[in-house]
Order: sequence, then structure tokens, then C-alpha cells
Amino acid sequence: MTNNLVNHPNDALNYLPRRPLLEYPRGHVIYSGSSDALYLVASGRVKVSNVAMDGCEAILRIVPSEGLFGEACLIDHMGTERAVALERVQLMSWKRPEIEQQIEKEPRLGLALMEELILSSLEMEERMQAMATCKTPQRVMLSLVQLARRLGEPQSDGALRMAALTHHAIAEHVGTSREIVSSQMSRLRRLGLVKYSRKYIEVYCDAVEDSFRSEGLNVRNTAAFSASRGY
Repeated sequence: MTNNLVNHPNDALNYLPRRPLLEYPRGHVIYSGSSDALYLVASGRVKVSNVAMDGCEAILRIVPSEGLFGEACLIDHMGTERAVALERVQLMSWKRPEIEQQIEKEPRLGLALMEELILSSLEMEERMQAMATCKTPQRVMLSLVQLARRLGEPQSDGALRMAALTHHAIAEHVGTSREIVSSQMSRLRRLGLVKYSRKYIEVYCDAVEDSFRSEGLNVRNTAAFSASRGY
């Protein structure tokens, strides 16, 4: 066995050396403000949020198993991020000097990390555009598709199934209230676009796309409806 995480679809993981796993319980704050390391989620999920001066929190992304977060440590960014374990998680981490030394040995790591940053930025741009141009019900649908593409596994009936998220967490991702999300989730379930329980959420992404098209909305330019790019 080599010391690197080789033969992985996430290019960056092909060039990072293995490190001991760090385990944190659900609700543990991994960092708040600025990250001092690049993290890999070995198991579980991590919520990365932006925290405003008044304490309001908006989810930037939910990082699944085999995803990276904390990239801002590489650019001396004094941020307002907070990373919290959504469930029991196991992480690997690398400090900036170690990443820089590894890039000197393997320049392709630097290119792969740049791709990670660009894709994250594009995804955030698309969410901001949705917030500016879509009504709240549409934004809830878009967020569910985006989360399912990132976190879900294909099912035999065409749905993408992800482990359950609270309506509060989805509301933070959408940028609305928990009550509105609960109302919209019930509506989408009646329409047959989603199924959910305490253990999972299933999203029928193709059916959601058809629903948008029937309303005269162009979804082909929305990456949420493209093939999962993953992390």
C-alpha cells in the first residue's frame, strides 16, 4: 500500500499523503473563523457555514465523505467560516506547509486544488444567482437537487437518496426559514418529486427538471441539473 490516496476520482486525493484519522462527535465545531488546515472527510458529513456579524449563519456547502474543506488555509484568508460535524465524523488534515511541500514534489496536486476552488466558487455563484432570480419554492427545489447531486446515491427508480438533513439545515442552505422549507417539502412530497423520512431524503431530479420546464424556466444553465461533479 502506498502512502498516498491513489486511484481516486477526486484528483487532489491522488496526491495527498495519508494521515492519522481524527474523530469528532456530532455538533463538534472543527474550526470557527479561519481554518488552519486542509481537511478530508473520511466518513460522515461536515457543514461549512458563513457566520455574519450578527450571528446569522448560512450554509456554504455540506461536505460528504471523501470531500475536502478548509481550503482557505492555503491563501491566508481571515474568514468567517464555521465547520461543524453533522454527525460523527472522521477526518484527515494537512497544514499549509505540508501542502506546499507536497505541491513541490507533485505539481499536479496544486492544479487539482485549484480545480476544487474553482468548482466551489462556481457552485456558490449559481446559488447566489438563484437567490436573486428565483422565488423561494424554486430555490428550495434547486437546493434539494444540488444537495442530492453532491450527497446522494442513485436508486433503481431514478431518485438520488441522501442521508436525512433537518429542515433547519436545508433552510440554512436555501437562505429561508425552517417553516417555509417544511411547507415546501410537504408540497414536493405530494407532487411526487421527493420522498423523505427520518433516515433519508430521495430527490427525483429529472422530475424536478420537468417541473421547472413546465413553468417556462431554463434549467440547462444551472449546474444543479448537470451531472454531479462531486468532491
